[in-house]
Amino acid sequence: MTTPDSSPGGPFATREGRRNSSYAAWRGGKLEMLLAPERQPSALQETIHDSFRALILSPDFVCVGAKSAIRRGTYRMGLYGRMAERGTTAGLARDLHAFVTEIGGETPLFTSFVAAFAGPFSREEEAFERLLWQQLQSLHDLDRPHFAWDESVSCDPNDERFSFSFAGRAFFVVALHPHSSRRARRFGWPTLVFNRHDQFETLRRDGRYAALQEAIRARDRALQGNTNPMIADFGAVSEARQYSGRSVDVSWRCPFHAHGNESVPVE
Repeated sequence: MTTPDSSPGGPFATREGRRNSSYAAWRGGKLEMLLAPERQPSALQETIHDSFRALILSPDFVCVGAKSAIRRGTYRMGLYGRMAERGTTAGLARDLHAFVTEIGGETPLFTSFVAAFAGPFSREEEAFERLLWQQLQSLHDLDRPHFAWDESVSCDPNDERFSFSFAGRAFFVVALHPHSSRRARRFGWPTLVFNRHDQFETLRRDGRYAALQEAIRARDRALQGNTNPMIADFGAVSEARQYSGRSVDVSWRCPFHAHGNESVPVE
């Protein structure tokens, strides 16, 4: 991963986007603000970042891929206001675009962007799920005029090959929040982890995906007592059912709608 250009640029570097941006990397034992090197991360951002690292590196945490990302430093982190609000979306869009730009075309394995939010802290899983999809819808609405959907995946959340796309790149989104029914998805702040989809395809091509998946499922069973019923292989059922962590039945319909943007060139 290379250092992104810190100068203003890109379709999301608006005044509101810059004001709400907080793109940071863990380097030399501290957080560095990559798009604004003169700034220091807030005390809250440092607290959430340290808490997130502690969660992932704890012996019981289930995702071994996430552990690798934390240990290697191949992740980026941002802190935003309340989920789905306009300023939050503007800052998140700028930072997620910076993440795509920094990675480039070749995605290193175990690479993620961690977006944490200052709130809200709903106790209801369905309420959090609604906020999650409102946030992704708002991101897509900003993205649509500038980038086409990643052609390697579907934009239909009911399609078996659906994956969220931003800045022309597909992401598998993992949501965490304090009141998740899945212990592996519990974290003190609402958080969305954006994982580049192509890294999973690389693991499949290399023959490593099945072993990694089974290791995660075994750790999940040890932690929860059962395997997350929402987990499925890409192409079996829509991965939209997995994003929130809430268990849903066959009647569940994703509220997300991708506007037709097939003619928009990828920048």
